[in-house]
Amino acid sequence: MKRRKLNVFSLSFIDCICCGLGAIILLFVLVNAKGAVRRNAVTSDLRAEANKLEEQVLDGKKNLVEARNALFQTQTELVTTRGRSSEIIDILNEEKAELADRDKETLATKTHTNKLKADLKSLEEELRRLKGGAKTQDELGSGLRPFPGHGDRQYLTDLKMGGKRIFILVDVSASMLDETIVGIIRRRNLNNTQKLSAPKWRQVVKTIDWLITRLPPTSKFQIYTFNDTARPLIEKTKGVWLDAGKVDPLTLAADSMHRVVPEKGTSLLNAFKAIGEMKPAPDNIFLLSDSLPTMGSSKPWQTRVSSKKRVRLFNEAIPKLPVRVPVNIILYPMEGDPLAADAYWRLAKKTKGSFFCPSRNWP
Repeated sequence: MKRRKLNVFSLSFIDCICCGLGAIILLFVLVNAKGAVRRNAVTSDLRAEANKLEEQVLDGKKNLVEARNALFQTQTELVTTRGRSSEIIDILNEEKAELADRDKETLATKTHTNKLKADLKSLEEELRRLKGGAKTQDELGSGLRPFPGHGDRQYLTDLKMGGKRIFILVDVSASMLDETIVGIIRRRNLNNTQKLSAPKWRQVVKTIDWLITRLPPTSKFQIYTFNDTARPLIEKTKGVWLDAGKVDPLTLAADSMHRVVPEKGTSLLNAFKAIGEMKPAPDNIFLLSDSLPTMGSSKPWQTRVSSKKRVRLFNEAIPKLPVRVPVNIILYPMEGDPLAADAYWRLAKKTKGSFFCPSRNWP
């Protein structure tokens, strides 16, 4: 049998084809691997930036939620504030209306007061005219007892005021605000308007008005107030005698008294020193007070002053008074000072003056 001939060319060609294909595949694999590495290197930065942006978006969403919550809370507070503002505006409007009503009442009161003052001036002028034509009952005697020195004896039956130089001394310490210690403590912490409306102090002011209207037209007068210090009621009149025959100083004194606010302690020593500084000396003295002094010439270091100490302070002040001059005392009620009435009564008796404890509805 004849052997078949082997074709070497055909096998070599196939080998070449396979080798070439394998080389191409290998080249593709190598190129693709390098491309993946290059792609990863290029996109890594972009991916990090993208992740950063995503985190910022998440933070922004979180901040947005917080901002919305804050906005909601602010809106709630705004609604509440508007409601309160409306309430405050309503309260202010009510206060303004009430203040307007009080202003009207004050204006009406001032008008009425001015009318009363005008009527009083007319009566005083008429009284002076009548006194100029004939001697009055007071000038003829009327059974009044004269006291030693100058001036006339003060009797409460007809409330006659005599003398050529009349000195009125008014206690304006904090105790003049009320009759009780508790009331004094309560009232001294109020504002000035409320202090001036205290019933006890209103009575003192009315008493000064009453005394001023009864000053003899031919006399001179001076009014001092005192607490821890003594000062003239009318500014810039220290040591000066005023003419009781002129309307202006009388009116100014009455108006000034309505503005005095009681405060601080009581120094009778400084008050009596002020009387001694008047030249010439007064010949009639009126003292309005409610208790014994609580201090001497300066403020004590102790806050509480015993009754014995107050009597001693009172006795130390007496020598500062002018000699042979009557002291007429109007003593108002005061709790916790039982020795005051006896001490002031003895002073009035010693100087041959008068002593008077007014009722609540006087004058």
